[in-house]
Amino acid sequence: MKDRREYIITKAMELYCLQGYNDTSITDLQNALDMGRGTLYYYFKDQDELLQTCMERYFLQPKQDALQLPDTLSMTEMIDAMDRYLDSLQQALMTFDNWQKINTSNVNNIMFTAYTRFPSLRRKAQRLALKELDLWRKAIRYDQRMGIVRYDIDTELTAIMFAHIKNSYDSGLSGAKMDFNLLKNTYKGLYKLIKVPKNAE
Repeated sequence: MKDRREYIITKAMELYCLQGYNDTSITDLQNALDMGRGTLYYYFKDQDELLQTCMERYFLQPKQDALQLPDTLSMTEMIDAMDRYLDSLQQALMTFDNWQKINTSNVNNIMFTAYTRFPSLRRKAQRLALKELDLWRKAIRYDQRMGIVRYDIDTELTAIMFAHIKNSYDSGLSGAKMDFNLLKNTYKGLYKLIKVPKNAE
């Protein structure tokens, strides 16, 4: 029974990523799952409950797990934590049969739809975003004390820039593929820009 519920969540998320939540009907889900409507409703009362479950499973819970970090941490440790979070997302998406066809617009659309429709999800996402931002601040300040990061940078603005790297996909590029290495390299590139030059250490 648990395996069937997991299968529904996986297949539903794949469809949402491929064609968007608003363009995925119950009939689409039935056909993809080869499952009767009654069976589908046995596990989820409606598509709203299914979408909320997908969001928790694929976006919110992995991020919450990734942010279970000590208050005292370095930039390298924070970047490593974000790399692990991105790896978990990539591994989850790669379980989909058609994961190569997933583009950034549909993923952004799913998140926008979910956070608009369900205030509880939006509040949780906001709490996680604030926690991540605070961890970036602390990591920057720690590296400043260690003489690794320059003191002449705007700490708040820099923390915001790091926190928004994951949001840097242009949702207008409907054909843009999910490239997690691009995000990882952006973390490393921005970190390099704020580090104290080696000849000044």
